[in-house]
Formats: sequence, structure tokens, C-alpha cells
Amino acid sequence: MTAKPAAVKKPATKSEGRGVQSIEIGARLLAALAEEVEPMMLKDLAQVAGFAPAQAHAYLVSYRNIGIVEQDADTGRYRLGRFALDLGIARLRTTDPMRMAAQAVIDLSERTALNVALVVWGSFGPTVVQVQESGSQLNMNTRPGTVYSMSSTASGRMFAGFLPEVTVKDAIAREKREKPGSGRVGVPRFISRKEIEQIREAGYATVEQPPVPGLSAYSAPVFDSAGEIILGITIIGQDFYLEDRAESEFIPALLETTRGLSAELGYLPAR
Repeated sequence: MTAKPAAVKKPATKSEGRGVQSIEIGARLLAALAEEVEPMMLKDLAQVAGFAPAQAHAYLVSYRNIGIVEQDADTGRYRLGRFALDLGIARLRTTDPMRMAAQAVIDLSERTALNVALVVWGSFGPTVVQVQESGSQLNMNTRPGTVYSMSSTASGRMFAGFLPEVTVKDAIAREKREKPGSGRVGVPRFISRKEIEQIREAGYATVEQPPVPGLSAYSAPVFDSAGEIILGITIIGQDFYLEDRAESEFIPALLETTRGLSAELGYLPAR
């Protein structure tokens, strides 16, 4: 009887490399600790991560030995340790928000076929620093350096919804004092406290009467690890294209992008 040749395992590709499965499995425990925020008992942590308690304990002993996990001596609950904090701080120090946001704007425009603007809070208010055009022959007056009205544009209303109240009031008052021809896109309008609360609740802003007829825009914030807004992303398109699919496709894509960026920057939404 002739023996069959042994099966040859397909080698990992150069891009993938060879992983350590136990590390990948154990990372589920760390992810559970990060997700739940509060210190956890062993049985609860094991259940959330999908481990048997004994298996989870073995991983936690090793993680505790290297300082990535700590155990409270009084309660026995586990939490992320000092080494995990060091890793997080190192990650934040080497993160470039503008570079990440710039690529996200490009990706979002390609995904939606919309024009996408990256907006920051500048000396004169909401200021465009990047525009990714979709190639749809859309004529618009938004360019890097464009400054938006706080109350009559989607980008401005987004900042009005998420900046401190005193900053918003001062900016709107300064805008109202501007002389015609300042170059700002949009004109001052009344924005109520109820509208601001609705923007915060929805997580994005739009405007019913945009400065340019026939165009619609939606804008959402990106937050840093301190929970402060650092920039916004605005999608812009022709009414007939954007509005029909806004709720089902474009707003979810926008929020997925901004929330993903916020998470990359260490933002943890309040529960």
C-alpha cells in the first residue's frame, strides 16, 4: 500500500506574515475591558469575551505579569493596567489627525461620489482646509480658505452644535458685525437653542436653505481623546442626487467616517 503524500500547508503571504493565534484570541479579553470601561469580575469578563473562566484566568495572569492588566486587591476586578495606558499614550503621540482626516475625506468622496470638505475652527470661524471633488462637474464656490457662516451653512451649524456655548455666541455676534463683501459663505441667521440640541442629538447638521440653491450639505464632527471637537467633515452634492439617498446611504457613510476618526483619536462616547 502506497502512502499518500502529506498535505502541504499553504504558506502565509508576505503581506500577511505568520501570526500567533493565542495572542489574537487573548486580545478579545483586552477588547472587552476597553469596551466595558468599568473594572470587571472574572466571570463577567470571560462571558463578554466568549471564554471559559479558567481559560480567561490563564490569559489574565500573563497580562497582569506584564502590566497590561491590573487586578484590584479588594474587589478582585480586572482593569487595563499601566502598560496599556503607556501604549495608548504612545499611539496618540504618533497620531496625525489632519493626515488621517485628509485620507478619510478622499475615501468618503470616492465612496459616495460627493464633494467632501474638511473643515476646522479657524480665526474667523469654520474654515475649509481641503476639498475633495467627486468629478461630477459640480460647480461650487468652496475652496481651501473658504470661511462659512455659523448659522446658515451645514458646517457652521455643526460647529455651533458642538463648540462651547460662549464660543458660539461670540462667533455669531462677530459675524453679524461684518460688513458686506467679507467673503464669508452664507449670511447670519437666527439659530435657536432647540436647533442646537437637535444637532447634538442627531450627531450632524444640515441647513434647509443653503447658501447655494440646488446644493445640499451635511456636516459631522470629529472629536479627540478629551471629547473636544477638532474638525468637521462635510458632504456636498446636488439636491437631486444627495437628498434621495441621504438618510439611507450618505448620512450613515458620513457618520461612519467621523465616528471612526474620533475612535482612532481616542474619543470614547459617553454612555
